[in-house]
Amino acid sequence: MMETIWELFWEFFKIGAFAVGGGPATLPFLMELAENKPWYTMEQLTDMIAISESTPGPLGLNMSTYAGYQAMGVTGGLLSSFGLVLPSVIIIIIIARFLDNFNQNRYVQGAFRGIRPAVTALIGAAVFNLCRVSLFVETDGKTAPAVGSILIAVLVFALLQIKKLNRFHPALWFLIGAAAGVVFQI
Repeated sequence: MMETIWELFWEFFKIGAFAVGGGPATLPFLMELAENKPWYTMEQLTDMIAISESTPGPLGLNMSTYAGYQAMGVTGGLLSSFGLVLPSVIIIIIIARFLDNFNQNRYVQGAFRGIRPAVTALIGAAVFNLCRVSLFVETDGKTAPAVGSILIAVLVFALLQIKKLNRFHPALWFLIGAAAGVVFQI
């Protein structure tokens, strides 16, 4: 049993180390496991893909958790997930240590000074596009304000300016917005 637990962890550790490119890159490794290990079948692999695509979270991590669970229950799910993530954590720690040596380097500092406004602009563009999509509607080729959506946005923004209400969890604000949309048929 202990040998199988170690083997499960090791197989997913290797997948995490070599499946560069995210979740879809794990598929060939998972297919190989289905052929060479008794942990799950190819048919179960297709179920894993469907479930992993329909649940929140990274595809590769979802698939490793599901595959580990199929192989050895909850312990297998935890070990396979840990095995998949551990190589990335190790690599990030090494990179962070390496970059720490260059923290005072003027070129590195200059690069970060250039990255910050670029990231701010990208976030701003995303907010602009989100506002455009959610606060305006297109009918008959014309763009018009979505009055109900604008009223909800203004109301939530105004409520967030009240210090006591600002402490509420963001999920509550989503629920309030959803309820208002249902009630007012927006």
